[in-house]
Amino acid sequence: MSKKVCNVKQGLLLLCCLVAATGCKQASPTQMETEYEVMTVAPAGRMISSAYSAAIRGRQDIDIYPQVGGTLTKVCVTEGQRVKNGQTLFIIDQVPYEAALQTAVANVESAKASLATAQLTYESKEELYKENVVSSFDLSTAKNSLLAAKAQLAQAKAQEVSARNNLSYTVVKSPADGVIGTLPYRVGALVSSNIAEPLTTVSDNSDMYVYFSMTENQLLGLIRQYGSKEEALKNMPTISLQLNDKSDYPQQGQIESISGVIDRSTGTVSLRAVFPNKEGLLHSGGAGNVILPVQKTGAIVIPQGATFEIQDKRYVYKVVDGKAQSNQVQVTRVNGGREFIVDEGLVSGDVIVTEGVGLLREGTPIKAKTAQAATTTTEN
Repeated sequence: MSKKVCNVKQGLLLLCCLVAATGCKQASPTQMETEYEVMTVAPAGRMISSAYSAAIRGRQDIDIYPQVGGTLTKVCVTEGQRVKNGQTLFIIDQVPYEAALQTAVANVESAKASLATAQLTYESKEELYKENVVSSFDLSTAKNSLLAAKAQLAQAKAQEVSARNNLSYTVVKSPADGVIGTLPYRVGALVSSNIAEPLTTVSDNSDMYVYFSMTENQLLGLIRQYGSKEEALKNMPTISLQLNDKSDYPQQGQIESISGVIDRSTGTVSLRAVFPNKEGLLHSGGAGNVILPVQKTGAIVIPQGATFEIQDKRYVYKVVDGKAQSNQVQVTRVNGGREFIVDEGLVSGDVIVTEGVGLLREGTPIKAKTAQAATTTTEN
């Protein structure tokens, strides 16, 4: 009885397997061929942007040093204050210079009196010489005394001018419009013309100079593009400035000069751009990044979606004999990273897959998607 039950079970199991196998064979569908969007690469023009580290400086950063020595009696400005040309910044103790001026004025008056006496003496000697009362020696002596008196008066007047200048130098004034920097010296400090650091710095920041550097190869590229360095300066587009907090400065700038000497130690050349600073947002000593747009013609441009990365290397799938073939490329980001300019790896006329590259494998058959299918996909 047991053997019969086993035989029945085995028969049922074999029947089920046959039915399942038959059902699977009938359910096997015909494999559908997948279509992919492709593009034939061709030269195109794009505006690319390059970023360069930049240093921000005022149009004029003037270090203020005293021209005379003495004790600071008054500091007339505060740090960060806007000042005008000729505005008083500091006052140095004036007492010794006022005394020196009074002495110089007195010396001038004394020299004038001596000159007048020498003049009278000479005129008297001259009359007496005509009457043969005095010798020619006496006349010559009187004349020499007159010349010496004139020289003493000229010397006294020069000393007076010097004393007046020294007195005026005790009032230190701003040589230009600008903004006051730090104030390392306070009232009571002893200062002179050879102090280690200036009394302050006046920065003219109505317009700001932004200095940055580019490599020799980049400079050569600009010269080839525009024909000469001078033409590059004339035709170069306006540039942008990214501030240190990564925000964009609202005003555009213009490159004013390109250095004619390449730094031997760095292999770079210095450029200077000027940016308006009416709002006072830029400060001398700041830093940022200059964004320089460059028009590139005849470039191979592909969408970012047509590429994929493996171990920091970027690839595309070329269509070769109807199959996908991976191909490494060197690219530059443009258009906010949505497109790439291919520097190496593709030539005009190559056909690449532009969608679904992440799911492709080497040798996958590629059927180009028709225009109607592509349009439908886009609309969906």
